[in-house]
Amino acid sequence: MRGLRTQVSELRKRVFVEIAKIAYESEHVRDDIEAIPYQLSPTEEPKFRESIYRERAVSSERVRLAMGLSLRPQNKPVHITKGLAESSIDEMYYEPPLMQVIPSACNACEDNVYEVSNLCRECLAHPCMEVCPKDAIIHLDGQAYIQQDKCIKCGRCKAACPFDAIGKKVRPCASACGVNAIESDKYNRAVIDNGKCVSCGMCMVSCPFGAIADKSQIFQLIRCMKNGGEVIAEIAPAYVGQFGPDVTPDKVKAALMELGFSQVYEVALGADIGAVTEAHQYVNHVVNGDLPFLLTSCCPSWAMLAKKQFPEMIESVSTELTPMVATARSIKKEHPNAKVVFIGPCAAKKLEAMRHTVRSDVDFVITFEELDAIFEARGIDPAKAESQGRLHDATGAGRGYAVAGGVAQAIEKCVHEYYPGVDVKIEHAEGLDECRKILMLAKAGKKNGCLIEGMGCPGGCIAGAGTLLPLNTAKREIARIVQDSTRKVPPKELEEIELK
Repeated sequence: MRGLRTQVSELRKRVFVEIAKIAYESEHVRDDIEAIPYQLSPTEEPKFRESIYRERAVSSERVRLAMGLSLRPQNKPVHITKGLAESSIDEMYYEPPLMQVIPSACNACEDNVYEVSNLCRECLAHPCMEVCPKDAIIHLDGQAYIQQDKCIKCGRCKAACPFDAIGKKVRPCASACGVNAIESDKYNRAVIDNGKCVSCGMCMVSCPFGAIADKSQIFQLIRCMKNGGEVIAEIAPAYVGQFGPDVTPDKVKAALMELGFSQVYEVALGADIGAVTEAHQYVNHVVNGDLPFLLTSCCPSWAMLAKKQFPEMIESVSTELTPMVATARSIKKEHPNAKVVFIGPCAAKKLEAMRHTVRSDVDFVITFEELDAIFEARGIDPAKAESQGRLHDATGAGRGYAVAGGVAQAIEKCVHEYYPGVDVKIEHAEGLDECRKILMLAKAGKKNGCLIEGMGCPGGCIAGAGTLLPLNTAKREIARIVQDSTRKVPPKELEEIELK
């Protein structure tokens, strides 16, 4: 459902907008936060659930997560605003886990269940019955019927049915999870195994009930900006086109300046730095035989998957900083007292920013979805913003990082530029399931000599959990800005890359 405007996405936006308004304007923060569920559901007639009480209960938990707070316990009374004081400081980072299932919102979807639909014609051949190894299918009330206590979920009946009358029920969040981190509690509600989860957010965007959400820092960011001091935005390459077809990159910059950011830089600068470094790493360590292959480092979910499930490959994961961190460090060299805010498409970047080695570089992380709500809360229309100059921090290579395959392509361009005659063997995978498969092949020695790019989200960063734009449209926008870039490849020496 990425890129679709649904009731779930609208509800999420309304929560973010209300939180942002309170952060900017409220003199009675606690009371106003406690009132949000009643603003979202003002009458006694439920709009989205079977009862107004459940509807408000779900909204209450969404508010807490939007405040960066954890879900409340199910067995004791706790105010929505409990923990607010501790979460209101500038230095507040997300208390793990980042990605959470709201129990009152989960619909307890059935998973891996085969059922016969009304498309069944009760045909004479009844192939579904013939292929079933457990005699689990009988005729009942004029059509085939699967006895669930006998069914072993093999799927042979579905494959054999000539009318496609047998469906397989799957839990959308579990189907979207490439690391099998979605399990069930005793009430058949989804729960996340945090030992497996890499916070890509694909479960969140795939749940049609909006039962999964990540934590936000928009309240803390806005409070920080209101307190004064220098706050600088760094915006990920996937931002192009996210805020409307008429919102050009210079208008995005102008709208951010209108919000109160002192300066705006492209994270594609850090991507350029990464492309240069990883080009050198590939030639010096893979081509020369020190490493069997090189795994790119820019996607935190991909890197975490490799480190969690394939610890023997840690030495092959590039040691280069991710574009988010490389850009932030470049900014803080010039502005050591500034707060740096990463604005991007990715839920996993929030998790990355929690690491102790990153905290001094990146102070806040928000998504395009959250920024869109802040714009609305302040009455800012990016399409009407007056240009304050274009962003000129990066090259086409770095800007192409936003699309699956773009990272490897940028590194390949750098290798060809710096090391003429050296060939690059490229492999790339998108989606954590495909990433896991390619890592298994690499472990088996099938990818030696390769530069392997992994992207946790199918489609790359433009398909991240915090994006607003349909995938194909976003891909076209990135291709356009890459093509229009004045510089195509960054210079060989890192010291030549400076903030402009």
